[in-house]
Amino acid sequence: MLSVDLNSEYRDKRKDAIKRVIASMTVGKDVSGLFPDVLKNMQTDDLEQKKLVYLYLMNYAKTQPELVILAVNTFVKDSEDPNPLVRALAIRTMGCLRAEKIIDYLCDPLQRALRDHNPYVRKTAALCAAKLYDLKPELVIENGFLDQLRDMISDSNPMVVANTVAALTDIHISATSNQPSDSTSDPAVFSITSAILNKLLIALNECSEWGRVAILNALARYDATDDKESEHICERVVPQFQHVNGSVVLAAMKVIMIHIRNLIRKMAPPIVTLLSSPPEVQWVALRNINLLLQKRSDLLSNEMRVFFCKYNDPLYVKIEKLDIMVRLASDSNVDALLSELKDIKAIGQTAILIESAAERCVNVLLELINTRVSYVVQEAVVVMKDIFRKYPLTYEGVIPTLCANLEKLDEPEAKTSLIWIIGEYADKIDNADELLGIFVDSFIEESYQVQLQTLTAVVKLFLKKPDSSQGVVQRVLNTATKDCDSPDVRDRAYIYWRLLSTDPGAAKAVVLAHRPPISIPRTTVSPALLEELLGEISSLASVYHKPAQTFVGHGRVGADSVQRKGSEISDAQKALQTVVAGQQAENLLDLGDDSAQDEQPSGLAATQILPSTPAAANFLSGTSANPLDDLVSIFGGMETMDTGAGSLSTALSPTVTSLSSPFEGFGGSPAPPSQPAQNAQPQEDLLGLF
Repeated sequence: MLSVDLNSEYRDKRKDAIKRVIASMTVGKDVSGLFPDVLKNMQTDDLEQKKLVYLYLMNYAKTQPELVILAVNTFVKDSEDPNPLVRALAIRTMGCLRAEKIIDYLCDPLQRALRDHNPYVRKTAALCAAKLYDLKPELVIENGFLDQLRDMISDSNPMVVANTVAALTDIHISATSNQPSDSTSDPAVFSITSAILNKLLIALNECSEWGRVAILNALARYDATDDKESEHICERVVPQFQHVNGSVVLAAMKVIMIHIRNLIRKMAPPIVTLLSSPPEVQWVALRNINLLLQKRSDLLSNEMRVFFCKYNDPLYVKIEKLDIMVRLASDSNVDALLSELKDIKAIGQTAILIESAAERCVNVLLELINTRVSYVVQEAVVVMKDIFRKYPLTYEGVIPTLCANLEKLDEPEAKTSLIWIIGEYADKIDNADELLGIFVDSFIEESYQVQLQTLTAVVKLFLKKPDSSQGVVQRVLNTATKDCDSPDVRDRAYIYWRLLSTDPGAAKAVVLAHRPPISIPRTTVSPALLEELLGEISSLASVYHKPAQTFVGHGRVGADSVQRKGSEISDAQKALQTVVAGQQAENLLDLGDDSAQDEQPSGLAATQILPSTPAAANFLSGTSANPLDDLVSIFGGMETMDTGAGSLSTALSPTVTSLSSPFEGFGGSPAPPSQPAQNAQPQEDLLGLF
């Protein structure tokens, strides 16, 4: 039905059919079969219909490249149309088709458009030149389009200047990304001179908001010759702080941060204005503000109150505001901060950052602990542990309150924090052995991190109060070495056991060693990365706090990437073939003769079965969805490895059975046996010290 209407003799019917085709295309339906019928409606005086047909062509040009060539004559004809809108539309569409067969036909119309008397056509042609460079750089250089673009910077129309700067910047980025070294000889490199600088500053206040962003980004790349020139640039850029568009404001801040230092205070009012935007824009602004504060901590020192959380702020906005408030905290505003702030983690960070405010922060935390709300108490215990690490032996009066809330703790991190506090101050807590005994009794049921901390805390208790803690340390070491299934816990228990049984002095030097106070870094990124991100203010890089190359791909998928993928597959094939080639290698781990008697492959020799497995077939053919998983399945599923393992355990069995204790043979007094003795008494002195 659509095909019939597209070929109707009535204009209105054809136009309505095209609209229905575009509507179907918009919702995801495949209407590429109507390509020839839609193409016939391209030659028309109706501008709306022409736009619809061009939109269809841009969408299906990649799937129908052989039919797009039929539209070339119409494009060339439209590029000479008396109507500047039609001329610009033709140039824009030809640049967006990205079909190899049509590129060569684009050069002559683009030459005319770059010299067109209408500024609308010229600004459209400038962006088209950048798109052509992305497709075929040598064509842009050979036809002199780069020289024409540089000449267009002197254009009388500010929008033409802005689009030209945007096009030259895109070409510059493409050229320099392929050649990391600073090559000024490359004609595609866009170097901003003093003459170009003046033209950009003139056009800055007269172009659209996105044109201003393009010009400001270019100004940020300019290296001023002296301080006077930097001041001149900043004087012309400062009015952009009043712009309604947040992207313009952030781009202006980037220029100011790069070019001058004494105008930092003038940046505060526009930053505050950004916080009256919708939540999504607020969050973007806050991420950029966070970055600016890491470089200039005094930027908003008097603007703490604008970052106070509102009741209707989304969670992601509140989190950013809390982080910024901690960064802005100082002796002068800490009271206002604590009166407003009820976020426990932020209070703890403030106490660590500002020593003079630590006592006030601890008092606020005590008020929160006295609410006896489980999740509040647990978070407060975690924060108090950090405060004790920053200020040791300072706030010991808080410890009884923390210990009184032991039954409120059910999160591993909170339990670990309280156990650390008890172990660290065991000599100051009268019933420390009873408190730690609670965790020793439930040792097996606790998480691994709680088990590790309990083990260390009990050893600290024994080293500080050996007379009253002998039973507890015996129990925890016995349980950790025999009943615990975590190798980390068992290894630590054996280390402590060995230290205590041979040299208690060395145990004190290790376990009770002095630890430096903790600190919170003022920056979350390295200095070099911070400078790079400040140059990317108002872009996604400054929002993610990551370089652009970590989340933005370079270029489109083309022959280079296909060849690269092919080389990766061949490398994988070579790697697996190398493993298979080792099937005749000597089994160096086979210390006995059992495997030789069974005549079963072991070690690398077992890889002779690899090519027969489906995972290996996928890996070798390059069709594997996840090569790592296939490698695991190849080696993990081999039943023949049991034979190798058997021979290894048989060969090593005399060595294993000769050690009745993990510590025998190392010298010193014998440590406890790895297996419980049949006639051992329940309270046997396991350490041999009592």
